[in-house]
Amino acid sequence: MREDLIASLRKMIVNDLFVEIAENDIGLDDGLRTVVGLDSVGFVDLRALCEQRYNIEISDDDYTPENFTSIRVLANLIDRLQAEKAAAAGTAR
Repeated sequence: MREDLIASLRKMIVNDLFVEIAENDIGLDDGLRTVVGLDSVGFVDLRALCEQRYNIEISDDDYTPENFTSIRVLANLIDRLQAEKAAAAGTAR
């Protein structure tokens, strides 16, 4: 798992979603709803921020509670979507 992505997600959650937890206090497996305190609007904002920052599209099929449970799970989703996009771009040439 990419440490730069983990750090970036923590920073985004604290700075852009105004979570009142220090970046370093958000554990990889802490619940984004239960521990971090994101509500439904926070998850919509998180989806949009991830799409913009990481140049991906999170489909409705991928926008599930299971894919947004923790930093670890979200980072894995972003990695997978970026890899799929890169592979698709490679075959389009």
